[in-house]
Amino acid sequence: MTTLSKVFNRRMATAFAMGFYSGLPLLLTGSVLQAWLKEKGIDLATIGLFALVGLPYTGKFLWAPVFDRFTLAGGRRRGWLIVVQVGLAVSLVGLGWAGSRAEPIWVALAALVVAFLSASQDILIDAYRRESLTDLEQGLGASFYVNGYRLGMLLTSGGGLILADLWGFQRVYWVSAALMISGILVTFAVKEPPSDRCDSLPVRTMLEPFCEFFRRRQALAILLFIFLYKLGDTMASHMSLPFYLDLGFTKTQIGAVVKLFGFWATILGGLVGGALILRLGIYPALWLFGLLQAASTAGFALLAQIGPDLWGLMGVISFENLSSGMGTAAFVAFMAVHTDRRFTATQYALLSSLMGVPRVMIAAPTGWFAQQLGWSGFFLLCTAAALPGLLMLLKFRDNPLPEVGQGADALSVQPDVDKDAEEIPSDDSRCPTQVGEESVFTLGHPHQSYSSR
Repeated sequence: MTTLSKVFNRRMATAFAMGFYSGLPLLLTGSVLQAWLKEKGIDLATIGLFALVGLPYTGKFLWAPVFDRFTLAGGRRRGWLIVVQVGLAVSLVGLGWAGSRAEPIWVALAALVVAFLSASQDILIDAYRRESLTDLEQGLGASFYVNGYRLGMLLTSGGGLILADLWGFQRVYWVSAALMISGILVTFAVKEPPSDRCDSLPVRTMLEPFCEFFRRRQALAILLFIFLYKLGDTMASHMSLPFYLDLGFTKTQIGAVVKLFGFWATILGGLVGGALILRLGIYPALWLFGLLQAASTAGFALLAQIGPDLWGLMGVISFENLSSGMGTAAFVAFMAVHTDRRFTATQYALLSSLMGVPRVMIAAPTGWFAQQLGWSGFFLLCTAAALPGLLMLLKFRDNPLPEVGQGADALSVQPDVDKDAEEIPSDDSRCPTQVGEESVFTLGHPHQSYSSR
């Protein structure tokens, strides 16, 4: 198999497409909704509190075991995805209706429904990607997923802001709902991934994904690192749109420069990030990309001093999108390789839920911080918030790879297998009844293998 065919194949195209539909609804309950509320005259403190509608992203591990345990018509992943995507399309229409009335309580409730369904879609798409790609493909697959994700965010945020100037925000939500319907067609077209689930398991073993994860020696360190790694970047991005508007940029300028211009930097960042992960390994890449993310956050403080200069905006945004694309690709790959294939939906939801906590809980008071510190002080605070996550990487210095599965032989990696022909067999003998055996991985560095016991 040629290198080109390993990079551009059906599995990577699927990762990209599913990333697009995963990113599509996110900012419709985030920055786009913030811009709409600001246009309606809602104060900054209330806008900041709207981060709480993202609570489903932090608690999605609570209902993720349902997706691991039960199967609908159409497949374990595809069947649930179709139901969730139909619900998303309907709820986006409802959010557009509620937003036009500018009553914060009804807007918050409608946004909460969209966030719940969007979080459910994320659970299923993350599980699909983990199960359809081999461990060695996770880094590259993550970069394609991140690029698709960013494209979905770009379409509803950058493109949405431009359309909002022309048509109004309500129609932006209606168009987004129509795009979500097209995601159902993609779900029908892709293949159901092979499953390691044991159909004979009783409902009580829905707790087993959590038990398996917390039996690992570094379980708590993994969770703390995931919480901290993108803390500063998330705090800064939450208030970015109010920041641009306060500096004096128009919505069209923001849509064209911040979103459309920055998109290409993000694409480049994702692709470069995926390539560097393959070459350096996940652990060194997390160090490099984390430092770049912190530096890019400090660039916003510089822009606050420069003022509404388009060239300054383009420079800062290009650097931020480049580093963010690289960092997210490594971060997603890090979480993927820390999941057991038998429990992908639940364990990935657990890890990515912690990733979403800063976006919801920590980001809620960011409006107040910006008011008290000013924009320059606020972004310097965000830069400092990035440092604890980098320091946590020292915990993984000697053993950067996971202790996944605690003996689940489904997770053994065979690097020389033709990946196009590879299938992960479903075998009831791998039901989670024993722990303590040995699993071998080759992901931390392309020329090393690690053993967990």
